[in-house]
Amino acid sequence: MAQKLAIGVISALAASASLAPSKFAAADGPFTFSGFSTSPSASIPQQQGSSPPASESGKEPSVPGEESDAPPRIRNNNPRTTSAGFDPEALERGAKALKGINNSAHAKKVFESIKTQEETRQAEFTAKAQEFKAMQSQAEAERQRVIYEEQKKLAQHQAQTKSQMARYEDELARKRMQAENEAQRTRNQELVKMQEESAIRREVARRATEEEIQAQRRQTEREKAEIERETIRVKAMAEAEGRARESKLSEDVNRRMLVDRANAEREKWVSAINTTFDHIGGGLRTILTDQNKLIVAVGGLTALAAGIYTTREGAKVIWSYVDRILGQPSLIRESSRGKYPWSGSASRVLSTLRGGGKESTSKNGKGFGDVILRPALEKRIEQLANATANTKAHQAPFRNILFYGPPGTGKTMAARELARRSGLDYALMTGGDVAPLGAQAVTKIHQLFDWSKKSKRGLLLFIDEADAFLCERNKTYMSEAQRSALNALLFRTGDQSKDIVLALATNRPGDLDSAVSDRIDETLEFPLPGEEERFKLLNLYLEKYISKANLKKPGLLQSLFKKEQQKIEIKGITEDLLKEAAAKTQGFSGREIAKLMASVQAAVYGSANCLLDANLFREVIDYKVAEHQQRKKLAGTDAGNKK
Repeated sequence: MAQKLAIGVISALAASASLAPSKFAAADGPFTFSGFSTSPSASIPQQQGSSPPASESGKEPSVPGEESDAPPRIRNNNPRTTSAGFDPEALERGAKALKGINNSAHAKKVFESIKTQEETRQAEFTAKAQEFKAMQSQAEAERQRVIYEEQKKLAQHQAQTKSQMARYEDELARKRMQAENEAQRTRNQELVKMQEESAIRREVARRATEEEIQAQRRQTEREKAEIERETIRVKAMAEAEGRARESKLSEDVNRRMLVDRANAEREKWVSAINTTFDHIGGGLRTILTDQNKLIVAVGGLTALAAGIYTTREGAKVIWSYVDRILGQPSLIRESSRGKYPWSGSASRVLSTLRGGGKESTSKNGKGFGDVILRPALEKRIEQLANATANTKAHQAPFRNILFYGPPGTGKTMAARELARRSGLDYALMTGGDVAPLGAQAVTKIHQLFDWSKKSKRGLLLFIDEADAFLCERNKTYMSEAQRSALNALLFRTGDQSKDIVLALATNRPGDLDSAVSDRIDETLEFPLPGEEERFKLLNLYLEKYISKANLKKPGLLQSLFKKEQQKIEIKGITEDLLKEAAAKTQGFSGREIAKLMASVQAAVYGSANCLLDANLFREVIDYKVAEHQQRKKLAGTDAGNKK
């Protein structure tokens, strides 16, 4: 066994010595390793002509543990060879090395080291083989992934190519259809054009034929008319000659007939007149000759005249009594009550059925109709209206009111709306109507208050221009009748009344008698409207006089016999323009603003196209403002002259 092992070691050493500089590469991998075999009988044959490796120094390797006493030999570059070409030098060196190892004390360790190295190499070979297999599996997986991706890309490319082909085919089909449609449209256009040309030719031919027929017909008509005119002329001449001849023959006969007819008419009228006068004369002769008939005739005429006179005067007396008892006093200019108790019954019933028992609703929806007041004053009047309504409901005495301020500031309209909102009847009179009554003024004042107390709802008696007969009593120009009328009013208003609210309006509150001022419970000043109020008034009267001027539809007879009213067209009238006008009309009263808008309406009606634009509106505003300033100057001049 030891011999075999030694032989194997020698062979291995010889092989390693002979193949030390060479490396072997695996057939299926990139790894290189030395040619070493663990088989004891394995040997590496030497190729013929191969030369053994030489050491760097040109000397043979020494065996460890062996001392070399021999002198160094010179390397033979042409060693001896056998006839077969085998070089035994390597084998000899291996034998020497084996001999040295065998003689060495570390022979066993050397063999173990060689064995360990061999096992290590085998393990490395196994690990490298496993690694190679793993790399081969990874390469196979990578190859499969690449194949899958290539197949996927191929499928996508095929799908894309197929969709492109489909789009291309669809585009070709659309182009083909468009070309066919275009060709069909062209053919249709040509066909329509040919049809139109054919129709035009037929129409031209028809018109030419018709014109020719019409020309022939007109020629025939002209010839026929010429023949008829000639026939009529000849016939008329013949008839005229016949009538002339006949009239000459019958002229005497006609003259005699006319004379006879006139004589007969004259005789008829003469006989009728004679007969009438004969009857009248006979009747008069009969009456005059017969005394009884004369007395009856005279008595009948006298009784007829007396009856007519008595009936007329009696009716006057009865009507004056009824008017004094039931009628409205003559001092009343306007009232919500009728002139007589039965007056306006139908209208009141209709208003009650419509739910209009209280006429407290205003025209502009803000409480006071066409009058625009300052907010504080409007609030105060609303409080008075509510207080008056509650006073009537609780049967408490009413309070008397004084309205004072410049003319045209809405005192009368505010009093009317106050009565309506409080649920009272109202009656309006003016102080200037009292003075002309003279001695009857006292009686009329008492009749007025008696009539006012008959109102079941209560009555607001509004006296406009109260300073006309309620002025200070110690003035020299005040007549006795006016003083008596003032005393009568003071007598009727001495106590608080549960039936009458006395409202006085004046432009000069300082002229009122002190006793009249003492009977006033509430005093309200009506100043000139401010800029905001003037803007609202301009809006109100613009709508009333311009926008809604012709909205009322005329009746049937009016539409037949009257000219249709032209509607006013408004263009360019903005809020800024109205605010500008409100700023210009400083010092205007409400009445003056109403008259201003009426002037605008008249200017529009005077224009050619009934159009209200900004230029016309500004022109009228500027004119009325200048007129207002001139009026103020004249009033100031007159006041200075009086002083």
